[in-house]
Amino acid sequence: MLLSVVFSFRNESLNLPTLLDRLERVLSGLPDLDYEIIFVNDLSSDNSMEILLDRRRNNPKIKIVNMSRRFGITPCVLAGFEASRGEAVIYMDADLQDPPELIPELLAKYQSGVDVVHTVRTKRKGEAPAKIFVTIMAYRVINFFSNIELRENAGDFKLLSRRVVNEILRLSEYDPFMRGLSVWVGFPQDFVYYERDARFSGKTQFPLFRSLNPGKELLRGITSYSSMPLYFALILGISVSFSAFCYLIYIVISRLFFDMHLPGWPAMMATMLFLGGVILFTIGVLGVYIGKIFDNVQGRPRYIIADKIGFDE
Repeated sequence: MLLSVVFSFRNESLNLPTLLDRLERVLSGLPDLDYEIIFVNDLSSDNSMEILLDRRRNNPKIKIVNMSRRFGITPCVLAGFEASRGEAVIYMDADLQDPPELIPELLAKYQSGVDVVHTVRTKRKGEAPAKIFVTIMAYRVINFFSNIELRENAGDFKLLSRRVVNEILRLSEYDPFMRGLSVWVGFPQDFVYYERDARFSGKTQFPLFRSLNPGKELLRGITSYSSMPLYFALILGISVSFSAFCYLIYIVISRLFFDMHLPGWPAMMATMLFLGGVILFTIGVLGVYIGKIFDNVQGRPRYIIADKIGFDE
């Protein structure tokens, strides 16, 4: 059996030596297993490439894909998928928060007939409570709006069978939500639970609140698998209009039958600000979907590869 292990990384020179030591120790200890380790370099500016090239002299199973510019983690993972040849593919971060020692357990699940093996974090060491809270809430919002069910605290560390990888590569979304795609494709799926370690060394390449940034994980997860926000905006607009109509009737009745003169300025300003907020919210929802349409209709490739090292062998 051939296993492909894919890493998307940028500036991980402090982590790569330890990562490779632990990974090679785990993979070499598995009987009847051949493997390839694919590092997708998202234009690192440190000496990560020198470290990988040096390690390749002793282990030609290490392969490198260099991107032409910074494309981000999802395009790099897809580039790694396309370059992989394994019967099963594992993709994970290069910061050693996800332990390579969990790979045998993932393979055991796969060999029992599971196509997608998710890892679920029972503890997240070294992460701020605010970040954990934001992530959990983002999962719940995505699950509420979308037509897929994401397990809370299931991250990017997964094993995918070759047929799942092929189905993901066959899709033409420009900006896919990878955690959702692995669920959306279906096939038998299972979970492995573990405690996530703190980052081994260096600084994270991702901002704390990326789940709330427009175009990032939260909106990508919602808009990739549901059109419910559009209907929510429509219902909200109808509700506000109906409330405004009822308020108008109340004003007319108060004036004609009870000779009441309601204070106009505060009520008018509150109503105008509320309606303005609803309009801007609705336009924002439409804008997110239109932006995704715009990205897809341009027909640009999701990534451009500068060169590959080790794939001709």
